[in-house]
Amino acid sequence: MSLAQILSECGFCFEKRFGQNFLTDGNLLDAIAADANADGMTVLEIGTGAGTLTAALAKRAKRVVSYEIDKNLMPVLARTLAGLDEKVEVIFRDVMKESDEELDKILGGDYVLAANLPYYITTPVIMRFIERARKPKSITVMVQKEVGERLIAAPGTPEYGAVTAAVALEGSAKITRIVPRTMFMPRPNVDSCVVRIDLDGRFADADKAAAKKFIRAAFAMRRKTLVNNICAQFGQKRERAEKLLTRCGFDVRVRGEKLGVEDFIALSEAAKEIFE
Repeated sequence: MSLAQILSECGFCFEKRFGQNFLTDGNLLDAIAADANADGMTVLEIGTGAGTLTAALAKRAKRVVSYEIDKNLMPVLARTLAGLDEKVEVIFRDVMKESDEELDKILGGDYVLAANLPYYITTPVIMRFIERARKPKSITVMVQKEVGERLIAAPGTPEYGAVTAAVALEGSAKITRIVPRTMFMPRPNVDSCVVRIDLDGRFADADKAAAKKFIRAAFAMRRKTLVNNICAQFGQKRERAEKLLTRCGFDVRVRGEKLGVEDFIALSEAAKEIFE
C-alpha cells in the first residue's frame, strides 16, 4: 500500500506549521540512511514524519530514537513502522524542549543525528546539537538547498555567515546529495539537499567560547568593517581593535565575512593579551 493511501485511510491532514514534507522513494531513503553513517549506531532522528526515513535508518542502525511533535501521525506510524518495535522508539515530544539529561538517558552512549528539517527549525537544531556536551558523531540533515549552501559556504562568499563559521568550529560540513522538490509529498516550493556535518573535534584545544564571541561580532553588522564591529561588541577603542587585527596579520579595513574559523580563533587568542 502506498504512503498516500495510508495517509488517506488514517485521515491525516498535513500541518503547514510543522513544515511537513514526506519522502517516499525507497532508493533515496536508503541513500540518505547511508549518508547518515547509521550502520550499527544509535540514531537520534528529529521529525519522524510518516516514518519512511525512520524505517530506512532502522535497516542499518542498532536502534532509532525518533522524536515527533505531531501526535496526529500516531495511526500512520503504527502502520509504516509495523514490526520495528524492537529497533525503533518514537517519542511524541518536542526534542527542543527535552533536557540534555533526559536525552543522554534515552540515547545511552554514542549516537548520530538524522533529520528532515523544516526551514524554521534548522539552525536552532544544528546549533543545539553541535554545542551540547555529548555531541553526536555526525549530523545528517535534509534542508532547503539554499540553507545547505550556507552551511558549507567558504569565507568571502555571499552565503557565508555566522552559522557557517560556528559549524566549522565544531566539524566539517558537505552536501552529499541534491533532492529535487518533486521527490516530496506534498511538493514544496524549493529544492532540498542533504548535508552531513562530521563533528571531528578538529579545534578541540581552542577556546571556543572566546572564538564564538568574535564570530558573533564579525557578523553583527555585515556592512561594517570588522574593526567597527569589534569596537561595538567588545567596548574597545579603535586603536586597540586595529592593533589586534594588525597583530594577527589582517588589514584594518577587512570585513568579518572574509575570515575563516582559524582566523577567529587567532583573534580570540590575541585579544586575551591586547584587551586586558
